[in-house]
Amino acid sequence: MQTVLLVAHVSIAIALIALVLLQQGKGADAGAAFGSGASSTVFGSQGSATFLSRVTAGLAAGFFIVSLTLAVLAGRSGTDSRSVAEQLAPLEAPVVTDLPMQPADVPAAQEPVSGSDLPAAPAVPENGN
Repeated sequence: MQTVLLVAHVSIAIALIALVLLQQGKGADAGAAFGSGASSTVFGSQGSATFLSRVTAGLAAGFFIVSLTLAVLAGRSGTDSRSVAEQLAPLEAPVVTDLPMQPADVPAAQEPVSGSDLPAAPAVPENGN
């Protein structure tokens, strides 16, 4: 059922895009809006709805209905109530217990150098040379 609705959804979307691109924009009738002969028509300067605009409105309504139906079906079929981020996140870090022991003959870490062990800074001449 969802596959059929998804195919219908994509095909309606493609048809809707094609119909919108085929229609003439309102800017093409800008002269009619300022009274160049079409101002005395019954339906105003735009005129009655054309066949393309009615089909576009029908496809848009069908697109919304199919979208809502797919959303309801997706909500009902989901058995896991966790979010996508929770589903992708690992539950626990793996615990590694078979690490090799450190041998006893490894030298200890060096002690930090104290201030008295640092080399003296070179003397700076007073005249700047």
